[in-house]
Amino acid sequence: MPGPSGAMSEHEAPGLGSDRTSGAEVDEEEDEVERKATVPAETKRLAFVWCQEYLSGMWKTLQENEFQISIISGGLSNFLYLCALPEGKQNSRDEPRNVLLRIYGRILQGQDALVQESVMFAILAERMLGPKLYGVFPQGRLEEYIPSRRLRTAELALPQVSAEIATKLARFHEMKMPFNKEPKWLFSTMKSYMEQVMQLEFAKEPQARKFKHLMSFNLPHEMKVLGNLLAATPSPVVFCHNDCQEGNILLLEDEVKANEDKLMIIDFEYCSYNYSRGFDIGNHFCEWSYDYTHDVWPFFTANLDKYPSREQQLHFLRHYLAETQAGNHMNGCSSAPENHAIVVEVNRFALASHFFWGLWSILQAHMSTIQFGYLDYALARFEAYFKQK
Repeated sequence: MPGPSGAMSEHEAPGLGSDRTSGAEVDEEEDEVERKATVPAETKRLAFVWCQEYLSGMWKTLQENEFQISIISGGLSNFLYLCALPEGKQNSRDEPRNVLLRIYGRILQGQDALVQESVMFAILAERMLGPKLYGVFPQGRLEEYIPSRRLRTAELALPQVSAEIATKLARFHEMKMPFNKEPKWLFSTMKSYMEQVMQLEFAKEPQARKFKHLMSFNLPHEMKVLGNLLAATPSPVVFCHNDCQEGNILLLEDEVKANEDKLMIIDFEYCSYNYSRGFDIGNHFCEWSYDYTHDVWPFFTANLDKYPSREQQLHFLRHYLAETQAGNHMNGCSSAPENHAIVVEVNRFALASHFFWGLWSILQAHMSTIQFGYLDYALARFEAYFKQK
């Protein structure tokens, strides 16, 4: 989903304060409801307190009526706000005028995952591979506001953009992080999701009908089939982003570009030492097909014809391998053994991407208060899985 500059992701929300407290996706007839809202008074009060306590300096001198906060339209599981000093208040050189406030929504991974993400965010900030971190608290965190905009889905296919994403993802994969290096994140998470999905019931007829359709796919059996396929697919274990899609890639404005860098990968909610590099790259390829900027129900479009062609995949992989293998380019030869192996690898793991986000979306349909066609999205991902299998 589109949004103004700042670090945000597809899996974040446009604002707090929904009057719906039950975890259920909205009906189709609600698709014209305006998804933007004013900032709730309690959210503004808390944001003011956090900015004063963690930013200090000029922020400490503000009165609450001077404090500026606005909603950043985001994606599907966190709440994002832009907090700012008013005009006329002079900040010091090492003090931000604007910060991004991230308030956690209901997440599926639990509190331990939030702690790990905060540690990860801090490390990446220190290594200048992500936005600066200004404050961490149980409800969320304060991050650097980066003059930028998120990429659009269509821009992922631009050769220069694709090449830089490949290079940055390769650098991400080379990082050594102080986390569990057993490659169990993907299937342990999917197993947990599956157990929860199999316990769900939907009371409303439209949701119940779609859920029944999803259950007709015999997902537990299919997950075993997928597990066997991937177990037979060699792929190195690396530190993965696990959600490298256009909403998590910023196009930097000129004044914040470093060297030739034009992009910054953000949002580390799902990072881990994953099953393989194959999932990270395959997941990115899948995202070429999904546009989350659609402003009516179900608030996304899917077009599998946009999935990268073999040549587009090779273009990406040449740049990825050039970064990881110190000049060992693929020389454009589509029949090279390494070339063939890695193409097979990433396309098999693309199936896991469809499966993972399909399960995730079913759960979100039951628990999220955000207006999005989660069950429609789950159907789209599983239909893509069976088509590409």
